[in-house]
Amino acid sequence: MWLVVGLGNPGETYADTRHNAGFMVVDRLAKAWGAKLRLKRHLPRLAEARFEGESVLLAEPQTFMNESGRAVREMVKGRRVPPERLLVCYDDLDLCLGEVRIRKAGGAGTHNGMRSVVAELGTTEFPRLRLGIGPVPEGRAAADFVLTRFLRAERPAFDAALGRAAEAVEAILLRGVERAMTDFNRRRCGSDSVPD
Repeated sequence: MWLVVGLGNPGETYADTRHNAGFMVVDRLAKAWGAKLRLKRHLPRLAEARFEGESVLLAEPQTFMNESGRAVREMVKGRRVPPERLLVCYDDLDLCLGEVRIRKAGGAGTHNGMRSVVAELGTTEFPRLRLGIGPVPEGRAAADFVLTRFLRAERPAFDAALGRAAEAVEAILLRGVERAMTDFNRRRCGSDSVPD
């Protein structure tokens, strides 16, 4: 089984904000696979799905971003998911709007949700998919910027990135993380189609 987790904040106040990009990836997958996310024990919204014969658990923690790790730990432990079968999807300020990047493992960077996941799991050895929402406008605080909604002019680029992110998840499930990295890790701002 794969566990695909999108990070974000629950509730209407945060719906469609930049920080909820991870939720949006999971929503896109659930819709494409005909799965319905349901609230379970007040920690995650979950959907069990199948993709090309593979069993996949889609999840959106409802613990708020900074405590995402609690829900992820419970799911990993309860379902006995090995770290290499956990894929975490989240927003990244350091990537330009519309960029999609996959990593096999690594640190949490400045992302508080990922810091929580790493702290609770006690490992950085799990794959992740980052969706670019940056850069932060000059003079704007990052903490405020991530909680804003996308401008109308930004939506086409972000919607296209959501489509690529969903395709990237499917590629990971079908062909593995390293092959998906080769296929999807391409710079899109400033230097189009340059492998990362």
